[in-house]
Amino acid sequence: MTTLDWRVTEVPVRGPAAGVVTQVVLLAVLWADAGLSPAGCLAGVASAVILSAVLTRSMRRSGIHSLGPAGLVTLARAELAGGVTAMVTTGLTGGDVPVASLVALAAVALILDGVDGYVARRTGTVSELGARFDMETDAFLILVLSVHVAGSTGAWVLAIGAMRYVFVAAAWVAPWLRAPLRPSFARKAVAALQGIILVIVSAGVAPPPVATGLAGLALASLVWSFGRDVRWLWRSRYTGRSRSRWEPRPAAHHDRHLGRWRARREAKGTAGEIAREAVVDEPSLVGSA
Repeated sequence: MTTLDWRVTEVPVRGPAAGVVTQVVLLAVLWADAGLSPAGCLAGVASAVILSAVLTRSMRRSGIHSLGPAGLVTLARAELAGGVTAMVTTGLTGGDVPVASLVALAAVALILDGVDGYVARRTGTVSELGARFDMETDAFLILVLSVHVAGSTGAWVLAIGAMRYVFVAAAWVAPWLRAPLRPSFARKAVAALQGIILVIVSAGVAPPPVATGLAGLALASLVWSFGRDVRWLWRSRYTGRSRSRWEPRPAAHHDRHLGRWRARREAKGTAGEIAREAVVDEPSLVGSA
């Protein structure tokens, strides 16, 4: 996932609240054009209000008073995910799911996933809170899409959206799962694959067997990715912190290996001196004989 920043900006602190207003406007448009049900509208508004409350609380706890440009992009993605939530809820309550609108909103949200990280890197502004917000937005969108796809593919697809939350719940029982993970391109690729496949299956453009196979591929890759990370965290649980292979090793580690290297050099030097002395002394021994 990407890292985002919230501090260097002139956007006021009411940014999260503005997200609620944006969500209401989006739902009004979907109500008029896509025929959202009252339950769908309620679900969309509820997701925006909960997001605003959690985000505001997290910003205050982090001492951050405003959203940055990258954070605004992530907030827009979150509101698009709220629109997808409204449409999926409409389908669950007996209404017709506007597939074209659902796919369009989800696709834009996925595309913007690369934009917020780019904006953060270009401005040189990153933060742990921004990275967490970006990750949770991705997880929520995947969960909602998996609920929609489960209706046509099977309930097992729900495992795709639930896996992130199962991992978080497991971390409460096993604290070693909370350790920071090493950077991984494979993890990012697998996360992106989930959204792409779920959007394709949601669009209904693939025959049922192909759609089932794609969903199965998404789940298998996700299980592999989580299993890989859990294994790494398990093996690192006694080190006190999860250190990436690319991080510098502690000074004590280098000192220990430097001492071993010096000992080997000294041993080789001593052996070389003994061999040279034997060569020098050998002619005198022969001559005396």
